Amino acid sequence: MKTGEQIVQELPWKWGVQGRIFVIGGLGFMFDAWDVTLNGFLTPLLGSYWDLSQTERGLVATGNLIGMAVGAVVWGTIADRMGRKRAFAITLLIFALFSVLGAFSPNFEIFVLLRFCAGFGLGGCIPVDYALVSEFSPRRIRGKVLSAMDGWWPIGATICGVVATALVPIDGDVRWRIMLLFMILPALLLFWVRRGIPESPMYLAAVGREEEARTVIDDLVARTGADVQQYSITAEPPVKRTALSGVKAVWSYSPRITSASWLLFVSIMLLYYAALSWMPSILRREGYDDFAAFAGTTLMTAVGILGVAVSAYLVEVVGRKWVIGISGPIAGAALVLFAIMLDVGSAVLVWLAVFGFVIQIAIPVLYCYVSELYPTPLRASGFGYASSVSRIATGFAPLLFGSVMWPILGLPLTFAIVTAFVVLAVLWMAYAAPETKGRELDTLEIGFQRTQMGYSPDSR
Repeated sequence: MKTGEQIVQELPWKWGVQGRIFVIGGLGFMFDAWDVTLNGFLTPLLGSYWDLSQTERGLVATGNLIGMAVGAVVWGTIADRMGRKRAFAITLLIFALFSVLGAFSPNFEIFVLLRFCAGFGLGGCIPVDYALVSEFSPRRIRGKVLSAMDGWWPIGATICGVVATALVPIDGDVRWRIMLLFMILPALLLFWVRRGIPESPMYLAAVGREEEARTVIDDLVARTGADVQQYSITAEPPVKRTALSGVKAVWSYSPRITSASWLLFVSIMLLYYAALSWMPSILRREGYDDFAAFAGTTLMTAVGILGVAVSAYLVEVVGRKWVIGISGPIAGAALVLFAIMLDVGSAVLVWLAVFGFVIQIAIPVLYCYVSELYPTPLRASGFGYASSVSRIATGFAPLLFGSVMWPILGLPLTFAIVTAFVVLAVLWMAYAAPETKGRELDTLEIGFQRTQMGYSPDSR
């Protein structure tokens, strides 16, 4: 007899069923991208408005990204305890509330605090969204679906860039407030739409809510037109974890997998966020006006949409590890060449476009891969901790980048150091973590067994 998980993962894909969850989850991801990208456009405007030093300008992105780091930890853990659906909606509501307040900040200190709070809400979107979408996706196309999820990122980043560029004629003292307010209405509408999504049946089964899990599974079978089959659900009591015990759980599950996940997240996202947070300022420093600097950054994010499309194809053809292992270092090399040729006119835009394209081949597969490495009770928190560690590192990166690395080391050497870190991470991944292509979510090469704290792999 099949399990409920197998029934869900063998269902035919229907855009009106799983596709609806994909779109709603992806829109939340789009707002995450919009908000992170906004930091880069806000930095030069706020720097002029409040006459900020280079170090203070770094805090524009740092406050927001650190809030996201805390949110990823807290909401990943909450989602494993209270359910994907409720956490799914609350995160976006918190983000919308503090974004409105941030637009009316009377001084820089309060602005940083409110951006931290907005980041706290939005930081929970990625781990919650990926856990939910992955648990509804058929196994045969799960890699494509999760990789395609990242397509919402360059879309959100590009919309942010288009809005920022379109607002250039408005006085900078008012423009930054309008930028913050611009995305509030769509965020609230998405919060309303999210109320109608079902809870993950895999989560319901894992925490012992068998009857509710069967209701969701039976509804999915009926709506997708699949054959009705008998299936079993092994109801298990919920595993209650604090943030600290959750960290212990993912490390107890597998130190090698968790270390590889964290290294990949930190190195690749550090490379991306360093470019994203400072690119408008870098281009302005080279003599570009606001319109050209904002448009150049928008080009970098826009070509990423094509990168995600390529990523969604390669992830099931080549496999997760190969795509990450090749595209991550190439993206870093493109950024180094951008920095070296910064004074060579059109070459700047060429290498900026190459970086934007290739990095968005790596990131979707990274998100897909890490979300598949953990079993259901640890999936949201395992992904959330990896994401939060990267947010902490990238949160301090704008501060370190703007006040130390860029002024002292220069752009080429700075980007070369981060690229070397990416190479180190993919080499460790090649040794320490298994390939997950085509596997059931709770079945890895090394197997696993339940422990008191969650799941941990058997020895080989």
